[in-house]
Amino acid sequence: MKLNKLVSAARSKNRKRHFTAPSHVRRRLMSSPLSKELRQKYSVRTMPIRKDDEVQVVIVKMKMDKDRKKIIDRRSKGRAAALGKDKGKYTEESTTTAAVDAS
Repeated sequence: MKLNKLVSAARSKNRKRHFTAPSHVRRRLMSSPLSKELRQKYSVRTMPIRKDDEVQVVIVKMKMDKDRKKIIDRRSKGRAAALGKDKGKYTEESTTTAAVDAS
């Protein structure tokens, strides 16, 4: 839901503003949370990163909803069944019976 009517929600405009932002705005955009040790040392939760700072990229795995898991399981079973069968016009049984009938 869009909260501020004065700010655009268009993706292209947001990307342009992000990449052409002035340095004082970019400083806030490029801030990163600190580790627990650094948090205690500096008494700050996040800090803007600068050139030559060492950062660690962490990928957080999303937890899957129970209903979502059921949907994915059901779709994977359907795909396995579809891949097991021939999608062509003829099946193995029809070709073998046709060969026997022809001879």
